[in-house]
Amino acid sequence: MSEIGTLMDIEGQYVNAVFGHMDKFVKKIEKALHVSVIYREEKLKIVGGEVNVKRAAGVIESLVELAKKGNEITEQNVDYALSLAVSDSTEVLLEIDNDIICRTINGKPIKPKTLGQKRYVDSIRKNTVVFGIGPAGTGKTYLAMAMAITAFKNNEVNRIILTRPAIEAGENLGFLPGDLQSKVDPYLRPLYDAIYQIMGADGYLHNSEKGLIEVAPLAYMRGRTLDNAFIILDEAQNTTPAQMKMFLTRIGFGSKVVVTGDMTQKDLPKGTVSGLDMAVRVLRDIEDIALMRLTNEDVVRHPLVQRIVKAYEEYERKRAKKN
Repeated sequence: MSEIGTLMDIEGQYVNAVFGHMDKFVKKIEKALHVSVIYREEKLKIVGGEVNVKRAAGVIESLVELAKKGNEITEQNVDYALSLAVSDSTEVLLEIDNDIICRTINGKPIKPKTLGQKRYVDSIRKNTVVFGIGPAGTGKTYLAMAMAITAFKNNEVNRIILTRPAIEAGENLGFLPGDLQSKVDPYLRPLYDAIYQIMGADGYLHNSEKGLIEVAPLAYMRGRTLDNAFIILDEAQNTTPAQMKMFLTRIGFGSKVVVTGDMTQKDLPKGTVSGLDMAVRVLRDIEDIALMRLTNEDVVRHPLVQRIVKAYEEYERKRAKKN
């Protein structure tokens, strides 16, 4: 295959961010697309096959634009830009980056980082009930939390309710000391972690004392009607069908609901049907209820998490085929 070269102008202030520590990112681009990248005097030359040179240029241009907007370029950015390059759609990365949901207590913008996350966020904006299903690290709960806090601050809802089933993750935790709140807090800790980061501990405590933000086990939802609230049910794969039906029938006027779960991490007793599985089958054709599936491509934690998720998916696929 004949090789071609293309020249790009890159301001020196963005080179370190885009190339990465010890050129880690640019080496990854070279290896993935089989090109050579040379940088001298603010001129960048890409050499390789015509299609791959074009794709590499698109990846680097997108990363430069992200850096210009003040983003810290991460390995996840590079990996996702490379995955988009295969379909020649690296410009999507910039469209996603423009969607700022809110900012953390430290001023850091919270926004979707993949096309799947962008569609998930847009679906929450458009629908009353959204099921967000996907593996660990895809931002299901965190983005839902950001949307809830944004709706609360914009007076679109009067309160936020965060809930999850209090079920042990394959371990017998035994006796937990303290009052009732102390006993359920370990199950709800991931929700607290997210809300503290976005709203701050003081902001949470202030609104919690006024009853405007509630973090509670799913069992506390029974018998209630939840009007004008943004309700998030986390770890929904660990609900029973009866619990899921009970929860979904709590929805009142002016409320919005996000149900998140990972079908591969069920902690229910063996033989118990998951309420999330059943809800997806029963409600998939109902208007104003959306089902969003995130994949390992939407994982935004450490790059190793994405590879772990993919390896488990491949293992389960092979085992199912064998059986």
